[in-house]
Amino acid sequence: MRRALLLVAAAALLGLAALAASAYRALQPPARSGASVVVEIPRGAALGAVAALLEDAGAIRSARAFRWLARLTGRASALRAGEYELAPELGAAEVLERLASGAVMTHRVVLPEGLRVEEVAARIEAAGLGTAADFIGVARDPANVAAFGVEGASLEGYLFPETYELAKGIPPSEIARLMVDHFLSVWGPLAPQAKERNLSMHEVVVLASLIEKETGAPEERPLIAAVFLNRLARGMRLETDPAVIYGIADFDGNLRRVHLEDAGNPYNTYLHAGLPPGPIANPGAAALRAVVEPAEADYLYFVARKDGTHQFSRTYGEHVRAVNRFQRNGR
Repeated sequence: MRRALLLVAAAALLGLAALAASAYRALQPPARSGASVVVEIPRGAALGAVAALLEDAGAIRSARAFRWLARLTGRASALRAGEYELAPELGAAEVLERLASGAVMTHRVVLPEGLRVEEVAARIEAAGLGTAADFIGVARDPANVAAFGVEGASLEGYLFPETYELAKGIPPSEIARLMVDHFLSVWGPLAPQAKERNLSMHEVVVLASLIEKETGAPEERPLIAAVFLNRLARGMRLETDPAVIYGIADFDGNLRRVHLEDAGNPYNTYLHAGLPPGPIANPGAAALRAVVEPAEADYLYFVARKDGTHQFSRTYGEHVRAVNRFQRNGR
């Protein structure tokens, strides 16, 4: 009898050992090396569904072992939705940790200075983070302007140029808010200087957007700012081509005289005095700073030299000569 009991106990121990060994193997990494897999966990997915997705993608060896581990560690209800990049050398415990901590993968969106809302939206869509139409809808909604703490009729001008790392599933309103918050962090230190010059946030952003589109030469931004501010102070029209272009629907790249004579274009600064109705692009920190820290210069005109820089002039006569030299081949 005693011998029989010993045999039963031994068999039970062997069974438990085998079970433990099997569980141990099931929790090990699927492979020692190889390509990572991307698994998207839907919002509200149950533990069983999550485990099945992971096993089907090859991210874990066993859905059953993963479920057991999640329950044993008290994380069965802590798994977060999102897109995860999982290397094959990760064990089930490490995969569980990533899902419980929300270590989702991100997509890089590079926004250089001077993009328009539509161009920002196109880059977001290209990164797989939502449709361009949805983002444009958020950016063009006047209700979001006040809600986000900026001024104007839309978020044009406030979608700050930067390189963003964004996770899939973030609503377009939150992406826009992130960009606007970045703008506000840059605007804060500049606000007192703007106030000293009697310029509102909206006016500074409009001017900065014009500067951004007029020159790509960093050293010229304060000079362009000086020209615009000098002209405004004298009641002169700004006469800047990029503003006119912004107001032309389906612009084909060729600015014509008919465009410059179109009084129906509210952005036609050749015919309408003062600033255009709103920003024409999303300016960066240097252009914003140029508006509140312009060059100490009495220039009123500038013309492109065709090498990426401009010739600045104080009088109309000087300007005409510069135009003849750089735009009319000396005629």
